[in-house]
Amino acid sequence: MITIVDYGVGNLRAFVNLYKRLNIPTKIAQNKSDLENAQKLLLPGVGHYDFAMKQLNESGMKDTLDDLVLRKKIPVLGICVGMQMMAKSSEEGKLEGLGWLDAVVKKIDETKINQITKLPHMGWNCVEVNQKTKLFENLEDNPEFYFLHSYYFSCNDFSNSIGSTEYGGNFTSAVNHNNIYGIQFHPEKSHRNGEVLLCNFAKI
Repeated sequence: MITIVDYGVGNLRAFVNLYKRLNIPTKIAQNKSDLENAQKLLLPGVGHYDFAMKQLNESGMKDTLDDLVLRKKIPVLGICVGMQMMAKSSEEGKLEGLGWLDAVVKKIDETKINQITKLPHMGWNCVEVNQKTKLFENLEDNPEFYFLHSYYFSCNDFSNSIGSTEYGGNFTSAVNHNNIYGIQFHPEKSHRNGEVLLCNFAKI
């Protein structure tokens, strides 16, 4: 059972439909009681960092999520802004992040991008797998995923970086520390590779 955290940000229906096709049950959590007995957590997110953090803070679920992830060690997968919220802070906003990982979120350096349209980083790009992990099992070498973002996850502890991508420089596009996983790209828009990755997470 995958519990998808609904704090008013992100296209949750896309994940529900994808997991339905994979015959993996899901439930939506809109309050802390919905999080009871969660086995695995999906934390999606799109848009502005501060807005997402504000929504999560006001949802009443933050303390319960902290307990599930940090104390009970429930596997969690943060997606796009959901991953960025796992850091301590972001250059995109002023609110504190969840602080689950020793990292900060920084803006991609536009001066290093050799394209007319520089930001956001949008479209298909490769992920170079830095570490073997169950999340990337059964994927081709340097799999392609769909990206849409202008900020990236900067790990203070590089051992947490399990995947990287090139766009205006090399940035971390996937992280893992113990039960905590995060990906900058959108698996729900990444066709087969996205399905394989989300199926892998369900097996962790």
